[in-house]
Amino acid sequence: MSSFVDSLKFYADTLALRSRRGTVLATNIANAATPHFKARDVNFDAEMQKIAETNILTTTNKKHIPMANARAGELAYRQSVNPSLDGNTVEMVVEQTEFSENAVRYQTSLAFINGRISGLMSAIRGE
Repeated sequence: MSSFVDSLKFYADTLALRSRRGTVLATNIANAATPHFKARDVNFDAEMQKIAETNILTTTNKKHIPMANARAGELAYRQSVNPSLDGNTVEMVVEQTEFSENAVRYQTSLAFINGRISGLMSAIRGE
């Protein structure tokens, strides 16, 4: 039972991280015309590494590839390809693309969790 709870906690943490990233990306888009605003982003891989360190995702065989060590817990500044003259580093095409991708992945995670819970509910009902 605890492994099931742990796996749901992992997915809940993933959704929370996706939500946080969506907020950061929306802030970047909202400040696209603000002088000297620096675009930021959540390093999703590093944050997932931090979640994985709770021993949910560990290698079980020496031939498995371990997750790379990464620094987690920080918002990173996005490097701009074409910074504007006023010092703003928000590039709308990049931000909109990242926001759309994050939204799709958030919906996919929700669908996955919903399917998992539905399967468990069917098993409980004996269907």
